[in-house]
Amino acid sequence: MKKILFTGGGSAGHVTPNVGLIETFLRDGWQVSYIGSVDGIEKDIIAELDIDYYSISSGKLRRYFSWQNFIDPVRILLGIVQSFLLCRRLSPDILFSKGGFISVPVVIGAWLNRIAVITHESDITPGLANRLCFPFAERVCVTFPETVSILESAKVMLTGTPVRAAILSGDAAAGRRLLGLDSERKTLLFFGGSLGATAINTVVHASLQQLLKDHQIVHICGAGNMRTDLASLQNYHQLEYLHEEFGDLLACADLVVSRAGANSIYELLLCKKPHILIPLSAQVSRGDQIINARTFAKLGYSKVIEEEALTAEVLCAAILGTLRDSTEIIARIDAFQSPDAVNVIHDLILATVQNGKSA
Repeated sequence: MKKILFTGGGSAGHVTPNVGLIETFLRDGWQVSYIGSVDGIEKDIIAELDIDYYSISSGKLRRYFSWQNFIDPVRILLGIVQSFLLCRRLSPDILFSKGGFISVPVVIGAWLNRIAVITHESDITPGLANRLCFPFAERVCVTFPETVSILESAKVMLTGTPVRAAILSGDAAAGRRLLGLDSERKTLLFFGGSLGATAINTVVHASLQQLLKDHQIVHICGAGNMRTDLASLQNYHQLEYLHEEFGDLLACADLVVSRAGANSIYELLLCKKPHILIPLSAQVSRGDQIINARTFAKLGYSKVIEEEALTAEVLCAAILGTLRDSTEIIARIDAFQSPDAVNVIHDLILATVQNGKSA
């Protein structure tokens, strides 16, 4: 029996693209295992797939001062040792890494065991964790053509991002039934990512009075962020987080307001949804979401509100404008060419395993 090992974590964006691939290899009859952190979001997401999950020590390499910078290198070294021993014991035919700092020790541990490694980068500009992993990888899969130009390496392959089948097969009628939504009202879906987004949550709450006059709102606000005082508000539906049902709610949405993580943008493009992006501020990130958002705004796919300019008035005006222009926006999105990422990467993995490290 062929064996494949997956890794990736820290946020849902470093985990959910693995799900579609995992489901495919399980159907193929492969033995599938996952290495993640002890208490990261990846543990909860992967638990639903009923595969073996192994935890290792992990740390983060920060670009700013923190006392944890003195401790995390030790955690990373411990994670490399743990990964090396796990890879030696599990003896997979290949490792697929989706990124995040949990992936660094796993990729190194696999490479030390002479196990072929394939990595995937979702963002237009690669993050530090993936940059550290690239030298150990046989192939680097990327989502967007712009990334191919940035990396300029023979290892790089444009594959798109694997998307869960539940996203692509979303049922609008099922989404409306789930929350009792009115088919005659426009549905606005707000989504701040797997951990929620304080800035988005705050502006949604400030905009409710205006937006609920003519629309209904589905607000995925993140764990612990639901407002009990708004629970009975008509046409306003709060949820902490969704897994399989997210595809159905996405299907019934007339407009989506989201962070600008690469996976979120990619799913919106595949589902042909008019959307507004609110990228994470450069003050608290490396600026990858800003680059993602501005790139797709230039292509005419996305409307963008920088977090520093985000107010209830600006948001409401952008929503009305995007709904007004939705037919034109969808026409531009229709021109977006996307590979069938699950099958492309599946075939790449098969070829790499079959040919050893020559693929």
